[in-house]
Amino acid sequence: MDEVRDIKSVKKELTALRREIRYHNNRYYNEDNPEISDYEYDQLMLRLKAIEKEYPELITKNSPTQQVGGQAMRTAGQLVKHDVPMLSLQDVFSRAEIDQFVADLQAQLDDPEFVVEEKIDGLSMALRYEDGQLVRAITRGDGIVQGEDVTANARVIDDVVQELPTKLPYFEIRGEVYMERAAFAAVNERQEMLGLKKFANPRNCAAGTLRQLDSRIVKERHLSLFVFNLQTARGREFATHTESYEFMKQQGIKVIHGYQVCHTADEVWAAIQEIGERRGSLAYDIDGAVVKLNNLADREKLGATAKVPRWAIAYKYPPEEKETVIRDIELSVGRTGRITPTAVFDPVRLCGTTVERATLHNQDFIDSLDVRVGDTVRVYKSGEIIPKIKEVVKSKRPSGTEPFRIGDTCPVCGARAVREPDSADIKCQNPSCPSQVENHILNFVSRNAMDIHGFGEAAVHALIAKGYLHDVADIYDLAERRDDLLREGIIGREKSTDKLLQNIEASKQNEPERLLTGLGIAGIGRAAARELMHEFGSIAALAAASREQILAVRDMGDVSAEALTEYFAADSTRQLLDRLRAAGVNMTAEPIEAAGTELAGKTFVLTGTLPTLSRKDCAARIEAHGGRVTGSVSKKTDYLVAGEAAGSKLSKAQSLGIPVLDEAGLLAMIGEGSGS
Repeated sequence: MDEVRDIKSVKKELTALRREIRYHNNRYYNEDNPEISDYEYDQLMLRLKAIEKEYPELITKNSPTQQVGGQAMRTAGQLVKHDVPMLSLQDVFSRAEIDQFVADLQAQLDDPEFVVEEKIDGLSMALRYEDGQLVRAITRGDGIVQGEDVTANARVIDDVVQELPTKLPYFEIRGEVYMERAAFAAVNERQEMLGLKKFANPRNCAAGTLRQLDSRIVKERHLSLFVFNLQTARGREFATHTESYEFMKQQGIKVIHGYQVCHTADEVWAAIQEIGERRGSLAYDIDGAVVKLNNLADREKLGATAKVPRWAIAYKYPPEEKETVIRDIELSVGRTGRITPTAVFDPVRLCGTTVERATLHNQDFIDSLDVRVGDTVRVYKSGEIIPKIKEVVKSKRPSGTEPFRIGDTCPVCGARAVREPDSADIKCQNPSCPSQVENHILNFVSRNAMDIHGFGEAAVHALIAKGYLHDVADIYDLAERRDDLLREGIIGREKSTDKLLQNIEASKQNEPERLLTGLGIAGIGRAAARELMHEFGSIAALAAASREQILAVRDMGDVSAEALTEYFAADSTRQLLDRLRAAGVNMTAEPIEAAGTELAGKTFVLTGTLPTLSRKDCAARIEAHGGRVTGSVSKKTDYLVAGEAAGSKLSKAQSLGIPVLDEAGLLAMIGEGSGS
């Protein structure tokens, strides 16, 4: 019985690990938006490999250890078959693994040479030349069968050579598209100016940019390229990797610089260490060092597994940590009144960027580390993105430091601050606190709520400072003060001001679920707001509902029901809703006309771009036939409707075994298919 239980436990852990890794693969390869660091991902893969090594009979063909990269997505262009697989590399993390790799190849080959070079953190791309002319550029895609055609975008990258001096019949090379830190900073500065979301890091920006549909965007973002491998050639033979590099240099192709040829494990390790020491001074990010065989015939002899070549490995450097000194702990107040402490420290450079701030989360976190102003702390980057404090170096603490307390007073308005019961949060009790007002308004105008374009953080801050905005209802009075706005130039010139006022006017026609989301009631996001409006039909009916009636709505719990009843019972809420109603803001949902009951009791999630239907139209059809649309995939989801460029929702649905429909499949279910 113990053995049976053990196997069941192993299978359960394998299933969970594979599901989690597939999810993060999709975030990294297909959405260019990873949630965890490379190190954290590597630990998941190492655990999976260890279990599969112990239980080889449990290895499956679709295990992440048996697959390469992500899916091939139809974002930038058509899918193209690979002439040569674009495999990933096996990752290693220690000197012992490097020594073993070198020893294994020395045992199999006659005096092998190794090349050690930087592992650029970007997106792989193959370039194909025919008679010296660039004819095709392809992303890795699934790594084995096909990738995306990104030729038009590759042609506007300065480092991509369009025509080679030597006209070989066929010449295919592989490189890494990346973004230098200076170019990345310029892109994010522009994103901020336009009020758009900033990119998390250069790798995400480069990957997302290469797959753009508009080559003009690619050109203005100044991507770069290093070539790191000869895939295949006709018309000329190459004996070694370094010989192919020399030929490429003669053709004007930019190859990985600073590579070293080594013969022993000691030389290989020294080269890895040298790259690691200078990575902070590079103009771009690297995420490791690659060790590969120099002799191309030896590479052919060794071949590859289903996922990785046997002649190369990638050494991954441990997460970078640095010591710095905390000079201050600042307190900020969010939309809900929550007070958040942030450590301000001497600037340090981590993973290619300079950081000088890190959140301390709450009083409990501060107490657990015993963080004090003047302390020396170790700082690292979570996911190579978010600065975090790892620990206090107590041996370097100066005398006279005091434990830090957030206190019981709001740092912005001076009102009373109280710790929430059963929570680590300390909140300002003044609903008119300027900081709360600003964050509340930003939430109200955000894309997920009333979606009023042109309302950036700077504009909201200035309008509050000048006395134009005290609550969200004041937004709809701005049109009456157009002349004042133009005279003071708060929003910008006449064209910008009028555009914002037009967007404000248009937002009055939004469905009331957006208004309910924008009110900022604790626990009521877009999905919950949609359910409530389906049930009650209007903001007025919801405001009059009892706690028991709210609890009867699907997925409503005690906390959300309590928050709703308290919110709508307040005099300030009634006054706010009266002002919004008087301004003409829509508070009543259009009734859904029943067209059938084919989907009754079924829950759907939508993702990607459908051929003919918008998300809104698709959701309306589902609901008209008795179905329910939610925002996230779970075990309760009955169907996922997926279109082009489906992301993590598709991966999660597949891992849970949830049926996936395309637009035609959905329409067939409700009798609107071409054959009905």
